Amino acid sequence: MIAYLGMYDRAETAAANDALWAAIHNNLENSPESLTRDMDPWQAWTSPDLLLAQTCGCPFRTRLYGEVELVGTPDYGHPDCPPGYYRSVFIAKKSTPAPRLDQFDRARFAYNDALSQSGWAAPLIHLQDQNILPGALVETGGHRASAQAVAEGRADFAALDMLSWNMIQDYDDFAKELCVVELTAPTPGLPLITSLTQDPSALFLAVKAAIGTLDEATRSRLRLKGFLHIPTSEYLAVPTPPGPVLTELKIKARRG
Repeated sequence: MIAYLGMYDRAETAAANDALWAAIHNNLENSPESLTRDMDPWQAWTSPDLLLAQTCGCPFRTRLYGEVELVGTPDYGHPDCPPGYYRSVFIAKKSTPAPRLDQFDRARFAYNDALSQSGWAAPLIHLQDQNILPGALVETGGHRASAQAVAEGRADFAALDMLSWNMIQDYDDFAKELCVVELTAPTPGLPLITSLTQDPSALFLAVKAAIGTLDEATRSRLRLKGFLHIPTSEYLAVPTPPGPVLTELKIKARRG
């Protein structure tokens, strides 16, 4: 069986994620003793052997819905968000005066993945609503890599998952060169899923109970406040913008 909690798993949080999984494992029969880390996320999410994994809202609504069961959503206590919700953070190089989002019309935009809710879907909807179009797209493969691309001058701005941004601020020196420009509207956070052969209700209870047994240091390292149900309909209602291919066509048409 596969247990994959890779969305917020970095060197500084690995031990805390191991502790979380150990607590969940203690509440489940026939569960793996350790997390799977050496696997592509899509392989984990779509495997018939999936017991539990954290995914992103955009992959869930666009490709995984109907192929997996929704278990529940961790609550990270993000400010000005409903429980279990989060925002995207637009970041740029620090400057005086502070940069405004409208200054990045036709600028180089770094994003982690075309099926990322926080790195692509939410920010592109936000930009579209303000009639802002990037001038170039820089795909990086990860939120940390997007932030680093801005810090190193390979991109002008980026959009990051709010929790990933908090961790970058805590653990990466290059974050000192960056600032928040603007936030998107809240959307449902990164859910936990399981395969269609598993019981999502039993898993929900196991995860919720496990989070309640974690020591304060572990909960603080993971920023975990709780675990709750967000209806599937709330995930499916989130708008999905055109992908990078169509966006590149818009960029080229604008240049012409």
